[in-house]
Amino acid sequence: MTDLRSFFLVLLALLTVGTSTVQAQTETTTTKKPWSKTAKGGIIGGLGGAAAGGVLGRVIGGKNSTAKGAIIGAAVGGAGGALIGRRMDKQAAELKKEMAGAKVERVGEGIKITFDSGLLFAKNSSALTSAAQQNIKELAQTLIKYGDTNVIVEGHTDNTGTDAINDPLSQRRAQAVANYTQQQGVDASRFTVSGYGSKQPIADNSTEAGRVANRRVEVAIFANEKLKKAAEKGTI
Repeated sequence: MTDLRSFFLVLLALLTVGTSTVQAQTETTTTKKPWSKTAKGGIIGGLGGAAAGGVLGRVIGGKNSTAKGAIIGAAVGGAGGALIGRRMDKQAAELKKEMAGAKVERVGEGIKITFDSGLLFAKNSSALTSAAQQNIKELAQTLIKYGDTNVIVEGHTDNTGTDAINDPLSQRRAQAVANYTQQQGVDASRFTVSGYGSKQPIADNSTEAGRVANRRVEVAIFANEKLKKAAEKGTI
């Protein structure tokens, strides 16, 4: 009983410190310029590593953004997270320059890429268009240049049609992106591929613009264990 009581007292103390840190950071930054992506990654990870990052990922990323949540959940934080963030800054800048047909965002200690399915595929198809292949070639070159990262590829559809159609279609589309990236020389072991059908909309499916936005493939890029350890040692 004493050991159990001590455990909860320590846990309460840690939670109190974490809350105070967040509050202090919030109060300080109200009079300063907004945090950079690198700084956010360091703070998030520093509050409790991957476990706390996973919780914050669901809050910050939103329940319909598993790619963003995965990136934040994998955060290292602290000085190591800042080093990874700077590395991701360079990679994201190159991707934005080369991939005109995709939306590239820096998130925490990683990168989120969103492809409009209209650019990647014909209607109801999982065969990549020539424009899609060019964009994915650029992505592959950057992934090869900046190794030691994991890659999540997720397919999404609008709510037109049934789950029986949308779920496998979203999976095939995500797999097509992953397969073509791997054909350019990126190691397949780095990839996790999922299809969510219409279950994770980011816009209103009652409008055509919303349905277009929901038809997408998202890619999350974040540090693997090797890179995390090197960053924690300060050797990257």
